[in-house]
Amino acid sequence: LDMEFTGLHSTFPQNNQPSLFDSPAERYLKARQSVQRFTVTQLGLAIFSNENSNKYVVHSYNFFLFPSTLGVTDVEFTLSASSIQFLSHYGFDYNKFLKDGIPYMNEVQEKILSQHLLEGSWKVSSALDRDVLKKAIDEVTRWIGAAEEEETMILQDLSGSQIFEVQLVLRQALPNVWTQPLGDKVMVKKVSPQHRQLLENSPDDCCQKELILLSARGFTNLFQTLVKAKKPLVGHNMLMDLMHLHDKFYKPLPESYEEFKRNIHNLFPVLIDTKTITKSIWKKCQFPPVSNLLEVYAALCSKDPKDPTCPVIALASDCSKYAEKKSPHEAGYDAFLCGSVLLKSAHLLLCRFTDDAVEADPSFSQYLTVLAEYLNKVNFIRGGVSSINFSGEDAPCRHPPLLVVHVQGWPGLNERQIYQEFKALCRFDVRRLSKNQFILLSNKFKHVRLVLRDYKHHPHLRISVYRHWRHSPRVNCLLQVSSIVALWSLLAFVLGGAPCCS
Repeated sequence: LDMEFTGLHSTFPQNNQPSLFDSPAERYLKARQSVQRFTVTQLGLAIFSNENSNKYVVHSYNFFLFPSTLGVTDVEFTLSASSIQFLSHYGFDYNKFLKDGIPYMNEVQEKILSQHLLEGSWKVSSALDRDVLKKAIDEVTRWIGAAEEEETMILQDLSGSQIFEVQLVLRQALPNVWTQPLGDKVMVKKVSPQHRQLLENSPDDCCQKELILLSARGFTNLFQTLVKAKKPLVGHNMLMDLMHLHDKFYKPLPESYEEFKRNIHNLFPVLIDTKTITKSIWKKCQFPPVSNLLEVYAALCSKDPKDPTCPVIALASDCSKYAEKKSPHEAGYDAFLCGSVLLKSAHLLLCRFTDDAVEADPSFSQYLTVLAEYLNKVNFIRGGVSSINFSGEDAPCRHPPLLVVHVQGWPGLNERQIYQEFKALCRFDVRRLSKNQFILLSNKFKHVRLVLRDYKHHPHLRISVYRHWRHSPRVNCLLQVSSIVALWSLLAFVLGGAPCCS
């Protein structure tokens, strides 16, 4: 699975950017705000079928998606200029996204739509659809006055949800018409009220509530099929993918991080993040430390390509586009890369565990066995843990030691300026501790050693390792309060113990 979005990290509010200081729960709340603001533009799905021995045949698909406009819900979403520019650079077709995107909705939106259909309180939220409907109603009302019973007319130039909306509005407004879809057109027939009643009770009516909901759910129907299948779901750096899956096709993201993890685990009991696996493989197998999915795939393909036991991956004859050319950041292509990286990584690990003597045609169950420690561990970018555990408790956060920067003779220094000061040497996240003190946090021990060494004699910045008992504002406040209380107690004791004057 791979997904493309209208944006990744919202800049609203200002402190919403990911930080090394974030715990998994804090990062989830930040990402939740971003997921609620952005939407999915494209979803790629690559289905790997183990046809025979060690051959995997791949059917790879691209789905352009667009929020459902059917009914009363009008979804708002934000566009990030950098994300739009990035996807445009790789040839993303925004016309297909905006004009031909498959609708979708989550359970809450579906419940609202279902209720309105049941009550007959039908409204059209899209301004475009309202214009189309007004034109259609004008055509039908001009025609119906002179029309005979059983006479018909055709409404043209309709698409998507408009085909349902036109029929529902006409049936609601005119008791002597019947409608029937004909591809991208709608046939309107003049009927008697008695005939209309018979038609409404017919099982062949295309505007039954269940059929309307089926159409409005759109891609959500396929999502529900994936959930029922309970197959391993593979992604690369897939936390945001999982959050969008939950929010757009299942339910709005809960405030509780633990509830989100439980929900995802119930939906997809086996998650495999190739980023988590390859980070480990690079250390064990001394690979170049690449992180871009295409670079990871290329590095794995270059590893012993003549090994006869390696899994053979072949694109299906009707899905051969990616056999001919690379299409990075097209969701279907990246989904194909994800599955391929998984199989090649698993094979490398199997070779390592069996001292390079792998039997011919290893099974997928053998691959899952060597991947056991990585299952349901989703990569956590720049944080105190390496991954989020969707099937249990997260590992405790582990950081290199915090550093404290004490500023002397450099008034007005802020967090951004401190960041820029160290940026050329190494990467730290910065937080203000007090007026003249800042905390630095890195995810590399060598950066901590480097800064302590190179800034030892800096004229304005004194850097030391953070000690909670010494640097924490709360501890300092407590010590000050304790000192004052102790001083007053001592003073009271001295004064209380002094002899009285007669």
